[in-house]
Amino acid sequence: MADRTRALRRALRRLVPRSVRARATFAATAVVALALGGTAVALLGVLQANLTRDVRNSAARQVDKVAALAAREHLPPVILWPGDSSIQVFDDRGRLISATIDAAPRPVPPFPVPPLPGLPGPAAPDKYRPPGAEADPKGVEAPGEVRQRVVSMSVTGQDGQLVIYGSASLGPVDAAGRTAAAALAVALPLLVALVALVTWRVTGRALRPVEAIRSEVAEITGHDLHRRVPVPHTGDEVSRLAVTVNSTLDRLEDAGQRQRRFIADASHELRSPIAVLRTQLEVALAHPDPELWPELLADALQDTVRLQDLAADLLLLARLDAADPVATELLDLDVLFADVLDARTADRVPVRAELAYGARVLGNRTWLTRLLTNLVDNAQRYADSRVEVQLAVVEGEVVLEVRDDGPGIPEPDRERVFERFTRLDDARSRELGGAGLGLAIARDLAEHHGGTLAAECPTAAEHPHGARLVARLPLAGPLPKVS
Repeated sequence: MADRTRALRRALRRLVPRSVRARATFAATAVVALALGGTAVALLGVLQANLTRDVRNSAARQVDKVAALAAREHLPPVILWPGDSSIQVFDDRGRLISATIDAAPRPVPPFPVPPLPGLPGPAAPDKYRPPGAEADPKGVEAPGEVRQRVVSMSVTGQDGQLVIYGSASLGPVDAAGRTAAAALAVALPLLVALVALVTWRVTGRALRPVEAIRSEVAEITGHDLHRRVPVPHTGDEVSRLAVTVNSTLDRLEDAGQRQRRFIADASHELRSPIAVLRTQLEVALAHPDPELWPELLADALQDTVRLQDLAADLLLLARLDAADPVATELLDLDVLFADVLDARTADRVPVRAELAYGARVLGNRTWLTRLLTNLVDNAQRYADSRVEVQLAVVEGEVVLEVRDDGPGIPEPDRERVFERFTRLDDARSRELGGAGLGLAIARDLAEHHGGTLAAECPTAAEHPHGARLVARLPLAGPLPKVS
């Protein structure tokens, strides 16, 4: 039983259209077909009911007129006034005493219609109802080749107790119903087919740009990220999809270029100390003089430390780019930064610190320590006689400023200094051992903690020169109370 059910489901799934175009066309056509079919059935029913009611009301009006005449005077054998209904009047013995011309030869109806006492007439107002008249308000349908709607009424008049029958043909009603049904039977399939055709064409035209986008994206590889998908000038969802895809390709191309540039720069930075280290080792082997070894080993150790620092920086950048989660905790930066600065005993220029109380952030202790260390190391490389560190809380943010009195950063380069392997003074930076990664790592660390890092203009009038690096981090929680 289960196997049969699964087979039936698979068969039904195969019958369902797979493409979006076919599914949209099938759904639209099915909905329109059901709506038009239900509307057609309801329309035919309303048309039939309205025409039948009109025929019944017409017969009832004729019967009312004859009843009013019978209440005033004797009825003539032949009723001559024009009307749409046939009238027959019978006495209490079942004899035909009066009829319209078209109904005069007819026999008595094969079914008796008893009087319905106490019911009002269907068409005529009460003022035309003669005393003692009783009527069948709905009428009945007489059998025969042509359907008839018969309305009866009993009345007491000058000729005694009479029963008046008014009959009207339902042939026009049936003909109108057949005509309407035939018209709908022809028009509805054509309309449904037209809806299916229009939906198929419109859906195909709407999805044509999507297919163009898909085919273009399918051909883009890592070697031609410069290619872009066509953007239709429609301003609709497909157009916005193309714009989004192009924006994604822009970011991928930029990431690819940054990765290639990063690999080239890293290779270049690693090649220099490795080449120097190899040269020193070759010199040591070529000149086995014990007096030269201390100097060669010191230089080799310095280059090895430089390689180690560069490898550590590259590893940290890789972790930051991968956005790996790290352990965070609530930290008092004034305490943390005071410990970091106190541990710096071999700085070329003394560091003057102003650390405000209450600068609390949620972050990683190691990474925030590295943030301050990179900013202070950068200031130490270029400062002449002054390095200042200021920590404050300003409008819900923790603001860290590191200032020096060195040559400063030119305004056009204040954003470029945060790019990886960027040196504004390449010769001096290499001499001081910098690889151009310190500020790039510092900015990534600040952004990883939800903050920013920028190079801003010096603000102190007494120190108009030098660099001013400002890091802003979100404040964690309210300030603690001082007892």
